[in-house]
Amino acid sequence: MPVEVTWWGHATATVRDSGVTVLTDPLLVRRMAHLRRRRGALPPVSATRADVVLVSHLHADHLHIRSLSKLPPGTLVLVPRGAPDAVPGLRRLTAVLDVTEVAPGDETRVGAVRIRVVPAAHDGRRLPYGSHRAPALGFVLEGEARTYFAGDTGLFDDMARAVGPVDIALLPVGGWGPYLGEGHLDPGRAAEALVRLGAHSAVPVHYGTYWPIGMDAVRPHEFHSPGDEFVRLAGLRAPGAVVHRLRHGETARLEPPE
Repeated sequence: MPVEVTWWGHATATVRDSGVTVLTDPLLVRRMAHLRRRRGALPPVSATRADVVLVSHLHADHLHIRSLSKLPPGTLVLVPRGAPDAVPGLRRLTAVLDVTEVAPGDETRVGAVRIRVVPAAHDGRRLPYGSHRAPALGFVLEGEARTYFAGDTGLFDDMARAVGPVDIALLPVGGWGPYLGEGHLDPGRAAEALVRLGAHSAVPVHYGTYWPIGMDAVRPHEFHSPGDEFVRLAGLRAPGAVVHRLRHGETARLEPPE
């Protein structure tokens, strides 16, 4: 049975494996603070229906309260340990959603899929407020295939052991502004991550969706090009891997390895 990956934009994707539907870092609005959705229609209401929702870290473009409030009551939502203490809006949602705190090393089973929580090299604070930290996370879904959702991360020394090996990698390749700070993957670093993880298939995410209002003319290639550049660099560094550069709302059907 193929694994289906639908990219809705930014870090929001739906993964379907073994009859289990997983939604990642839901961001389901046209505008968030100073960011405006520049490409792709908003995900349909059907995208909010999932067996489990994964939240990788506390930044508002990944843990977005208004988007989480659109989930059906009772939805299981895995969040970094300490997230409800750091984000008051999330505490209010615990009365409606099944919010479960996790940390690297934890495992959760949903139907036929085991979800393994792995570390990420990224700032775990709820910026720009205070110093309350929660771990930034990645997740590995183990069903018909092993699918890695990286959330936001930079390269880190132990990545291959802590995360891999995996079959499919959803890798961030850009951001929402003209510059990437520490703890991020650009196309080159994402291609290096693909090499380290040994994935057979990759889907670039976290680019080409949101852009600061009024900055449309500032380094526009930083917004438009990361997906194509990742395809090019992955072809050079990991020629055995197949990269699926999806359009917003497009689905890739990936055959699990033999």
